[in-house]
Amino acid sequence: MDATKNIYPVFDKMADRSAYEALLGQRGVMLWFTGLSGSGKTTLALALECELLQRGRLCRLLDGDNIRTGLNSNLGFSAEDRRENIRRIAEVGKLFVDTGIITIAAFISPTQAMRAMAEEIIGGEHFKEVYISTPLEVCEARDVKGLYARARRGEIPNFTGISAPFEAPLHPALSLDTSRLDFSTCLQRLLDLACPPTAGPESNNKDA
Repeated sequence: MDATKNIYPVFDKMADRSAYEALLGQRGVMLWFTGLSGSGKTTLALALECELLQRGRLCRLLDGDNIRTGLNSNLGFSAEDRRENIRRIAEVGKLFVDTGIITIAAFISPTQAMRAMAEEIIGGEHFKEVYISTPLEVCEARDVKGLYARARRGEIPNFTGISAPFEAPLHPALSLDTSRLDFSTCLQRLLDLACPPTAGPESNNKDA
């Protein structure tokens, strides 16, 4: 039985996006951080969240800590579960973005297909892919959680960058290599992307 047959949408009766954005004085957008473990995704995402709040911008950070310990606590790390993990994150992110909230998602999301799915759910106009392009050797040298060492010993199967592939974004809205760019430069470029000047085009700063 198709459960959706018993659902009667009332989207046309709900307040629309423009009403929320007018109330908040900002535009909803999704900044989707992707990159290897240890690349700097979470560090930059946390700093961006803090800076946006200090500037009076309503924002919400989604990452593994607050997603996999709650909403997605029933999912593992198989290919199917990882895809479902991203699908659920995108659906939740869409609700935030449609409410005018600047939303930050920090997930490895290693394949083009996963990120394309997220973009399709959220809507391309409001989806900004941010590639934290720090090279594998730098990420592995940092190994802040000891994960790479465990993966090299075969203790963590299907570890992205070691025993599982990572597909780099082809056309990210922003690319940041934290081994080449200083922290303040990275943060400023993220702020420009999250809150572009209202009178001008959105920032297209990129660092290939």
